[in-house]
Amino acid sequence: MNVTSDKHLADGVREREFTLGEIPGILWTPGSVPAPAPLILLGHPGGLHRMYPRLLGRARHCVAAGYAAATIELPGSGDRPRSPAADQARADLRRKVEADEPVDDEIVDRLVLPLVDEAVPEWQALLDALLALPGIGGPTGFSGGIISIGIRLAVVEPRISAAVLFAGSFVPRALFDEARQVTIPLQVLLQWDDQGNDRQMALDLFDAFGTAEKTLHANMGGHAGVPEFEGEAGNRFFARHLR
Repeated sequence: MNVTSDKHLADGVREREFTLGEIPGILWTPGSVPAPAPLILLGHPGGLHRMYPRLLGRARHCVAAGYAAATIELPGSGDRPRSPAADQARADLRRKVEADEPVDDEIVDRLVLPLVDEAVPEWQALLDALLALPGIGGPTGFSGGIISIGIRLAVVEPRISAAVLFAGSFVPRALFDEARQVTIPLQVLLQWDDQGNDRQMALDLFDAFGTAEKTLHANMGGHAGVPEFEGEAGNRFFARHLR
């Protein structure tokens, strides 16, 4: 892990840009921490620079509550090498959605399963690097999407103690089987009018999660219309499980 930029923002948040091997990422921490801060990994749909304003807002919510927050770029996104197969699957998916046609499971599998297989070990490597830093300690939470990455992490990574997941993307049927193996506490956000999301699939996925402690927060509005108060609700959720 190589820190490439280290600065203090106006609200007392310390922001460090870094590379993990060739993968760019950002770490936000409280300016002064009396004890190691629990860590929240911030998931996103890809494009770190494009997503930066929203990620920074989410990170500020975390840091204000006493957590460290971090994220990395997804495979094939931002400045990372493109995947022609993923680009083709994404184009096929977009055509189906724009034509208001059913999205084939085969397209979803081509787009999402290779991404999950590549991204999850990278998030685990990020955990290895961050938990070795002074001022950061467990337990760890995962917040955001892509929800399929959150599902896999919740199953294979024992250092993830709780997760707030965003039901805003298509999920391969194979991940439903993995969802039944999830046992950590979950809070799932669903935008009811998200045109790019299969609402019934999101509800079926929530039903499939095997954990005994799961909560669904459904709000009216489109994909980018998550109410600001959900950030505070997420902090309260993590306070119950990471403190």
